[in-house]
This record gives sequence, structure tokens and C-alpha cells, in this order.
Amino acid sequence: MAKKRWFSKKRTLFLVVCLGVILVAVIIAVAVAGWLAIRVPASPFDGAASAETSSPKLIQRGEYVARLGDCVACHSIPNSRAFTGGLKMATPLGSIYTTNITPERETGIGAYSLADFDRALRHGVAPGRHRLYPAMPYPSFAKLSDDDVRALYAYFMHAVPPVRQQNKPGNISSPWNARWLLALWNAFFTPSGTYQPKDAAVPGRISTLWNRGAYLVQGPGHCGGCHTPRGFAMHELALDESDPRYLSGALLDGWYAPSLRNDSNTGLGRWSEAEIIQFLKTGRNRHAVVFGSMTDAFNNSTQFMRDDDLKAIAHYLKSLPGDAERDGEPLEYKAAWIAAMPPSEWLKIPGAQTFMTQCSACHGQDGRGQSQWIPPLAGAASSLARENASSINVTLNGSTRVVADGIPSAYRMPAFRNQLSDQEIADVLTFVRTSWGNEGCAVKAKDVRALREQTNPASSNVIVLQMR
Repeated sequence: MAKKRWFSKKRTLFLVVCLGVILVAVIIAVAVAGWLAIRVPASPFDGAASAETSSPKLIQRGEYVARLGDCVACHSIPNSRAFTGGLKMATPLGSIYTTNITPERETGIGAYSLADFDRALRHGVAPGRHRLYPAMPYPSFAKLSDDDVRALYAYFMHAVPPVRQQNKPGNISSPWNARWLLALWNAFFTPSGTYQPKDAAVPGRISTLWNRGAYLVQGPGHCGGCHTPRGFAMHELALDESDPRYLSGALLDGWYAPSLRNDSNTGLGRWSEAEIIQFLKTGRNRHAVVFGSMTDAFNNSTQFMRDDDLKAIAHYLKSLPGDAERDGEPLEYKAAWIAAMPPSEWLKIPGAQTFMTQCSACHGQDGRGQSQWIPPLAGAASSLARENASSINVTLNGSTRVVADGIPSAYRMPAFRNQLSDQEIADVLTFVRTSWGNEGCAVKAKDVRALREQTNPASSNVIVLQMR
């Protein structure tokens, strides 16, 4: 009996200790969360004078950094003043709108000091401890150099006209609209410190060129924001080349951003460095033409990059190894057997008649497109990827116009949402994704229906957002 009481007391003591440890842990966690929520990150520009940012040379550099970061694509909308915000951005938790970043003091960023600007840009914390949603790519911008931050601030404060325009409120529901939660998100998913060059980063690569490319891709270019898969908290699963998931392809906003690694089928494995440069400079090459979200990036950013920076980006991307297990066996082109069939036989193959009547005139019966002007469907990343969103989206909605050197492209993918049913689109895309050696998965009518309900046709108007 005494032994039982001893064990009972011991068990009670153990439970009390455990509860005490848990209570202490909760108190510490709450205290840390509270500290993070009210903490104002330090900036190397604390106490720096804003007057030091008014030199014409610095402003010119800042304009180029703004091009690298494609700031205008998110913070402007067609037929509006530059950088006044208003772009609706859908998230799994609701919608938010980009903000006015002109130097207007009340509705824009005109009252920001250089340190305030730095904290918003690289830490996601605006004045008044206001936490920004990571739709603003500060996890990437955290790698920007101090010199580029100073130059960017100079450009926005001295070259962008101030415009008084109120910001639109988002509609993210409670409790996810509690901004203090973002402090915890940042603690787990936002890197600290600027990009640090690596010595002899990859054997056989030019260290200076490789590092410049890594900086541009990881930092101002924030390529991972679209091309890197995301985790349960909508965070990028990798932020640099040390993780094989970095730039390995991701589904975002109804588009599949393909791998930028050396994956032979769904990435850049068949592209040379010169072809990557050509694509970023002109919007097209023999493998592809920009479409979807990449059209905005090209029209407003990559075509304006210096040739040496494009070379650095291509050099870095070609250093990223592919993953044969994820990507599958390299494509082996197979001639289109349908070309030898009489039209009466097309009717027996789902999607074949639609392809021959609606698609083959441009993309060719052999699926190889028209040189660099109309992209091939045979071997296209969108035809080989398991994700079918890009194939469906561009067929439903068409593409916006590519504008290179101020000249709109004469060719553009038309929208077929009003001409073809969900089943017809599913059939023709299944045909494309299983012909000429393509091994993309079949498309179902329900997948087409879902994107039809969630998306709108691309504008046929020429859209170039002006920075001045």
C-alpha cells in the first residue's frame, strides 16, 4: 500500500513538472512572438542622410535596379500612373492589392527615410512596425546589396513623380489578416544578410560571372518567387542553389513556371547559354516564346537588362544540375503519324481533328512550330510537365502581346474559350501532350472547367507599363 502511494506521488510530481515545463515553454514562445512582432529590424542606413542619395549617377543606377526587380509590373496597372499600385494579387487566403510606391508623402513612400525604405524592401517591415505580406518578395530582396538599395531609394525619391492615390484594402480574412503573424513567418522563412559571393563556386565556372548571375537571379530578379515550389506556409522551399528544389518548377496563379535547372524535358537542359540570353533579350528562341506571367517579366524587365547581366544569368542557370528522377527520360522526337492519315481517320482520334483544324496551321503538323516566331509543341516544357495548368490556361485565354524594343509581336496565341468546350480543349491538349514523343499527362475536362471559372482571357491590347 505504501509502495502504491509512493508511485502515485511520483507520478503526480512528474505530471506537475511536465505541466510546468509546458507552461514555461508557452510563456517563452509568447514572449518571443511578442518581441518579434514589435521588433524593428536594424538597418545599415539608420541615421544616414537622405540628401546623400540625390546624385544623377546614383539615380540612373537605381532606375536600372528597378528594371532588374521588375517593380513596375506589380506596382502599376494599365492606364494608370507609374508605381501607383492597385494590382490585385490572389492568394489562398484572399486577395491583396499592391501599394502606391511613388514619393507622395501621405499615400506613398515620400515620408520614408532611407532606413525605412531598406526595412520595407529587405525585411518586409514598413514604418509603424507594419508588416508586409510576402507577396512583396522581400525574402529575395533581402539579398540586395547596400549600394543597390541606396540607388533604388534615390530613383524612387528623385525620379518618380509623386501621385496622391489611396491604397486599396485587401480582403484576407481573420485570423490571417493579423500582421503580427508575419513576424513569425519572417523568423522561419526570411534569410538574413545580403548575398555573399562564393569563391570558385562551381568547378569550370567563371567565379565573377557566376556570382553576378547568382545575385541577379536570387536577389533583384526574384526568379524563385515563381519558379521554386512552395511549402505549407506558402514559403519558397529553397532560396539558392544549395537545395535541388530551387528553381525546379512551380504552380502559381494558374500557370506552371517551368524548371530553370538543367532538366532536359521541363527545364533548360536543351538550351545553350546563348539561347537563354536570346530568350531574355528578345522574348523568343527556337525552343519557346514567352507567355503567361513571363510576358510581363519580359516586356517590363529582362529585355532592358545589360548584355553582361544577361550573360551572367545564363551562366548561373546553366550551372544548376537537373534531376533525371524528377524529369524522366530525355525526349525522343517521333514524327507525327497523323500527317499521313486521311481526314476521315482523324475523327477516330480524340483531339486530332481539333488540332488539325485549329492548331496545325501555326504550330505545324509535325509540332515543331515556325522557327522562333511560333513556338513548338513537340518538346515544349508545358507539353512534358506533369502540371497541365499552362497548357490549359494559354489555350483557354491566349497570350498577351510580346513587345520587344517597343514593337508588338505580329503573332499572338488566340483564346479558344469561346470556340471550344471543356471536353474539346481537354482532348486536343491530351493529343498534344502525348504526340511527337511528348509524355505529359492527359488533361481532363474538369481541369479545364476549373481554370475557365478562375481565369479571364488575355488582353489583345499592347500593354507596356511605363516607368516614366
